[in-house]
Amino acid sequence: RCTVDLSDAVLTRSPPMNDQIFDLAQGLVPANYIKQARQARQARESLLKTLLAQRRLPEHGWDEPTLKLALAELAALDSNTFVGNAGVGEREGRVICPLVAARHFGLAHGIGRSGDIAEAQPKAAGSSLIYALTNALAADALRRAGGAGVSECVTLPLATGMSVTLTLLALRQLRPNARHVLWPRIDQKSCLKAVSAAGLTPVPIENLLDGDELRTDLDALAAKLSEIGADDVLCVLTTTSCFAPRGVDKLLDVARLCAEQGVPHLCNNAYGVQCDRCMKAIASASRHGRLDCFIQSTDKNFLVPVGGAIVATADGRHGPELLAKVRSTYAGRASISPVLDLFCTLLHLGADGWLRLLERRRASFPDFRRKLEAVAAKHGERVLHTPNNGISMSVTLTPPEGSKPAGSLGASLFVRLVSGLRVVTPSAAGKTVGGIPFESYGAHYSGYPCAYFSVACAIGIADGDVDLFLRRLDKALAEWKKPPRQPKAKAGGAEGAAGNGSCAAKDRDLAKDFRPNPSAKEFVPAAQPAACMTAAPPCSAEKAEEKGVAAE
Repeated sequence: RCTVDLSDAVLTRSPPMNDQIFDLAQGLVPANYIKQARQARQARESLLKTLLAQRRLPEHGWDEPTLKLALAELAALDSNTFVGNAGVGEREGRVICPLVAARHFGLAHGIGRSGDIAEAQPKAAGSSLIYALTNALAADALRRAGGAGVSECVTLPLATGMSVTLTLLALRQLRPNARHVLWPRIDQKSCLKAVSAAGLTPVPIENLLDGDELRTDLDALAAKLSEIGADDVLCVLTTTSCFAPRGVDKLLDVARLCAEQGVPHLCNNAYGVQCDRCMKAIASASRHGRLDCFIQSTDKNFLVPVGGAIVATADGRHGPELLAKVRSTYAGRASISPVLDLFCTLLHLGADGWLRLLERRRASFPDFRRKLEAVAAKHGERVLHTPNNGISMSVTLTPPEGSKPAGSLGASLFVRLVSGLRVVTPSAAGKTVGGIPFESYGAHYSGYPCAYFSVACAIGIADGDVDLFLRRLDKALAEWKKPPRQPKAKAGGAEGAAGNGSCAAKDRDLAKDFRPNPSAKEFVPAAQPAACMTAAPPCSAEKAEEKGVAAE
């Protein structure tokens, strides 16, 4: 949404100027060469013209020269790039470091004005145009991912948690007397902190254990809503993407309950865009019930650096009013950096590249699960049955003889350069988060029947990542299952040397496994093992256990 039509600035002024330049160039270079160069230039400019006219993802991704040309053209519309501009204000887009200026392509004014993050800036027509186009491209990407009916969205230069907070603050202005947020339990601190930061009271709703999977307890939610009263409930905050064994919340049932009671419904869709099951659940809930808006991360779904989120709606009755309030609640101007990252990435991918990414992840999930099941079964474990989670998987952890803690497996994998794995050990010990006491925090449930670890088949994952992880998991599980060595009565020099040799052999085995990851931009050097792997005993994994290194 942009309050000023800026398209004519690019479409009507640039081509005549370029034609004159090419005509003059024919006096210096043969005309047939100039004609060919002009056609190449016009082909790139036509892509920008089509983008401005259609305001959706191009069918095919743009190459880097086209992206740079478009950014240069758009940046030239900001006043800080004007030739002869005399800036006498306190904010004139001055950047002293050339590296910083190059990193931002000369776009220094940011987006929005003090009254609305989507309002066009008089000094920054180009930045305002990029922001309006980014919102249009993001809405199209959400629709193509399965979010049928997405009508509008706002891209925020805030990560998901703070974007949830801003949305709640906007909703408070529409329901000033409501202070409670009903929240089907998900054990992730940012969710609770997002509610608390808005000055609201989170009311956790315990999940139901259905086989291995944790699902929304609709009866408990309805009872709590009746107990507090609809007028005192600001909203119900549900979740799609989450760590298994928790499944996607029952969005349609919750949406129907919210529609009946007249209570707003927000959804934390942090990394659910990549999963068609999550997006279709959002579309269905918006169409047949009430789902005011849903919030998703840019980095987790679109492979850009951390720092942005998209607040979107497919609910034409309640969504537009809330999104307008979100835009006007944002205080002051905003950074264009996360917006520019998303803008460039969506144009780089195009519609076909975006759909290929989604399909590749979807097709990788069953293959990853099958291979994980084989490794788990080899060590007497199993993959938990969680049919309503299409991204995350969990594997049971049965403690070996000697009661090795499950966290020690996480430590062993951590020093093997396995990131993203999450070990959960249910415990009766309580933990207070955000002023609310929880039992077995981290498991989404009080008293889950077993310890487990979770991994995700997320967008961008490559077959090489999966195979490398499974090799390291196989070795780590084998070591974790071994009973602890009994201390010997006499420790002689030969025995000590043997112990050193054993640890050295173990570290050499680890070093062999640190092979280059073909899916990564930078390879992990394999020539020399890391310093932590060549130290004297105890070995790396054991040392990590002693120091209490936890799994990520």
